[in-house]
Amino acid sequence: MVGLSGSGGPTDPSGPAGRAQARAGFVTREAGLVLIAAAGAWAATVALARGMAGMTGTMGLGLAVFVAVWTLMMTAMMLPSVAPTASLYAKTVRSNRTVRIAALVAGYLAVWAAAGVPAFGLAWLAGWLTGKHPAAAHVLAVTVFAACGAYQLSRLKDRCLAHCRSPLALLLHYGSYRGRFRDMRAGAHNGAYCLGCCRGLMVILVAVGVMNIAAMIGLAAVVLIEKTWSRGPVAGRAAGVAALGLAIAVIWLPGLAPGLHAAPPMMMG
Repeated sequence: MVGLSGSGGPTDPSGPAGRAQARAGFVTREAGLVLIAAAGAWAATVALARGMAGMTGTMGLGLAVFVAVWTLMMTAMMLPSVAPTASLYAKTVRSNRTVRIAALVAGYLAVWAAAGVPAFGLAWLAGWLTGKHPAAAHVLAVTVFAACGAYQLSRLKDRCLAHCRSPLALLLHYGSYRGRFRDMRAGAHNGAYCLGCCRGLMVILVAVGVMNIAAMIGLAAVVLIEKTWSRGPVAGRAAGVAALGLAIAVIWLPGLAPGLHAAPPMMMG
């Protein structure tokens, strides 16, 4: 792997110049390919969601299919925020650039696919409570929003976000990786930090419905803003405060958590 500093000397990965260089990564060929993959995933997700509108819990899916759908969703939601890192990583690759970037993305998505297993468990619990114990489902809705808000304001969230906002620092670390699977290892390492940064936000899908397209778009926007905007950490904390507000509001407005609120049966005329 080649050096990571520019002709004007080394760049502070966590400083303004480092973040500006990371944002510049959006305009490269590799970033374009990643964004095209994300766009394709969005199109497929929207198509699937049309047949699952209003469905709660696991939407009747088994574990394997649920994880596959979850991975597709995460591809759509998360890849745009990974584009700068993928672009900068590509600049350090001398040969087989497309294949190695694909391996990087595969390692990243493998982490989110693994996260689909506990997500399935939470979705199953949500569906079971909604059908059998509506009062408990209401409590779970409050808990989900409160947990998201608390995590968004936590030190662990701040540490993970700091790593995600400093792709140059991560690339300096990945330069020590060797072996056939070094690119997948780098992607998995980046994905682990990303999961640590965004898991509080993703748990909201349990409350609003896993295939809730509007919620997915909103959460993806928050993730992108957190990672790329100069005031991203402030935006993340604002999202945490908003989640805490939803935790209070959902006590009186259960419809704010449609994934944990059984819709009333339709009256036949």
